[in-house]
Order: sequence, then structure tokens, then C-alpha cells
Amino acid sequence: MRYGRLVLFVIAVLGAGFAIGYLNRPDAWYAALGKPAFNPPNWVFAPVWSIVYLLIAVAGWRVREQGSSSGWRLWLAQMALNFAWSPIFFGLHQPGVALAVIVALLLAIVAFQIAIWKADRISAILFAPYAVWVAFASLLNFEIVRLN
Repeated sequence: MRYGRLVLFVIAVLGAGFAIGYLNRPDAWYAALGKPAFNPPNWVFAPVWSIVYLLIAVAGWRVREQGSSSGWRLWLAQMALNFAWSPIFFGLHQPGVALAVIVALLLAIVAFQIAIWKADRISAILFAPYAVWVAFASLLNFEIVRLN
């Protein structure tokens, strides 16, 4: 039963992530923006986010199963910020506002890692690639704001 909940949790998190991505795809506005030379091609984002969402889901499930209320609240906060970024950036075409959201997301990710480090190092480590990816995405977002 325990691992059945894990499977359902992973499906829910991946499903929500895919839905956000599908509903907020890059459009002509994004294509016209000036981007830094290190901006990856669009096809890179879906596989990277898929892996990241899998790690996020496993960490969230672990924290939830362990009953860590502070860890769970931070997990929920980072998910809310994560899910807010794409509609703000791609939907509303507000890269400046999205930059503030993604910086807050990075801080929430690190806060989650710090908060659960002693109780669940595995979950904190599972968030490491996520932190690196969001740091990179923050730099991309910053450069898009700067160049436009």
C-alpha cells in the first residue's frame, strides 16, 4: 500500500507538471525574445523537467510519509511557486515578474533542503538536481529580462 501511494503521488506530480507545461508552451512572443547564447534548445526542457518532477515527487512523498509538517509546508510552497512560473512567463509574458517568482522558488528549494537535512538526507539530496536546474533557469530568466 505504501508504494502504491508513491506511484499515485508521482503520477499526480508528473501529471500536474505536464499539464502546466502543455498549457504554457513557448509561443511566437518567446521565439522573438533575445536569449543568451547558452539558452538550450526548446526540446531539452521537457525531458529535464520530467526527471526533475520525478525527483520532486519522490522527495515530497518521503517527507509526507514521515510526517514532517515543516518539510511538507516547504514542499507545497515550492510546488506553488514552480507551478506559477510558467503561466506568468509564457502566459502573461511577464519575464520580470517570473524572475521574482523563480528566485523565490530557488530560495524555497534550498529552505526545503536545509529544513529536512537532518531528518531525511535522501530527500534533501533528491532536491539537489532541482536546485541546480532552477538556478540555471533563474540565470536564463535574468538574461532574458536583461536582453529585452
